[in-house]
Amino acid sequence: MGSGWSSEEERQPLLGPGPGPAPGAAWRSREVAAAALPAAAPGPGRVYGRRWLVLLLFSLLGFAQGLVWNTWGPIQNSACQAYGFSSWDIALLVLWGPIGFLPCFAFMWLLDKRGLRITVLLTSFLMVLGTGLRCIPISDLVLKRRLIHGGQLLNGLAGPTVMNAAPFLSTTWFSADERATATAIASMLSYLGGACAFLVGPLFVPAPNGTSPLLASENSRAHIKDRIETVLYAEFGVVCLIFSATLAYFPPRPPLPPSVAAASQRLSYRRSFCRLLSNVRFLMIALAYAIPLGVFAGWSGVLDLILTPVHVSQVDAGWIGFWSIVGGCVVGIAMARFADFIRGMLKLILLLLFSGATLSSTWFTLTCLNSITHLPLTTELSWFNWCLPGSCLLSLLLILCFRESYDRLYLDVVVSV
Repeated sequence: MGSGWSSEEERQPLLGPGPGPAPGAAWRSREVAAAALPAAAPGPGRVYGRRWLVLLLFSLLGFAQGLVWNTWGPIQNSACQAYGFSSWDIALLVLWGPIGFLPCFAFMWLLDKRGLRITVLLTSFLMVLGTGLRCIPISDLVLKRRLIHGGQLLNGLAGPTVMNAAPFLSTTWFSADERATATAIASMLSYLGGACAFLVGPLFVPAPNGTSPLLASENSRAHIKDRIETVLYAEFGVVCLIFSATLAYFPPRPPLPPSVAAASQRLSYRRSFCRLLSNVRFLMIALAYAIPLGVFAGWSGVLDLILTPVHVSQVDAGWIGFWSIVGGCVVGIAMARFADFIRGMLKLILLLLFSGATLSSTWFTLTCLNSITHLPLTTELSWFNWCLPGSCLLSLLLILCFRESYDRLYLDVVVSV
């Protein structure tokens, strides 16, 4: 089914099994021993109940990273009054997240060479430092703003691990029939953290124009600053708790691999990097993932800043951002499961989602430019016009995240045969 929408070449894994050293000599010895068993009936591997605890810790780390990254965008009006931020500062606070992806290859090298535990501990430690910098109590607003920028940068450096390591974790700990679900959960929690920031900030921190439904009459600068600092301390405490749990227990890998794909030899880092950069199909998939991610993350991070000139309140903008992300997660999981059961239809599904996101984003832009287009803009219309492209774009991102799971599942079948 769906063979007309994808060619035979497109259905092949991006990188087949190749020679190269695999990390973890102790684990490799167990794999060699397992490979020495009779090949007539290859076993499915062994899975451990602790894999769900590992997935929970990693998912909570991703949730916290998304929450911290999206702290300032939903409360930009309040932050400007409390700390003297400009619109450029708010945009830069959001931009530190994408900037933190610049050393992503270094984190992926560390993940490949040192394993999950070292990489996740380093990531969570960077988040502890980042959230701690934002909580340093000083009265100098200039220095305070610099510390907040530094904290956001350190939190952005945690992004490559929490956003990219989900397929690696699912391959390492989960069997082939659970891998897509594990990847979905680990990928979704990071976006849900950003969604919760749209609620926590606007509902807890009063807006300077008195539009917040809670504490609307107490919108003085000092009160707003106290509320923001309470949110910062709470986020710092959550991150410290997750770091302590990760430090106490987060094994790098199970004693025995759960599947053939988890035990297969990996290419060397340099060789696989060169092969991927020369693979046109991989570059096309990377662009298809990166462009919607950049557009959606950039818009959602400054959504309140975009909607303020068209008289959408801080709380309403927060609800719009929240439901767009939650809707995207729900639709994305549903579409991914649909694509998992009906193979060969993935390209058609992506084309439909791209078309829906493009049309609805265009309509949202035109309604925001109502002084030029004279299209009606109400709170209800802005909710619909933003939630639809947000849901479509996030669905695209989640589905594209599963491509690695599809390739690994294919490798399981090929090697076992």
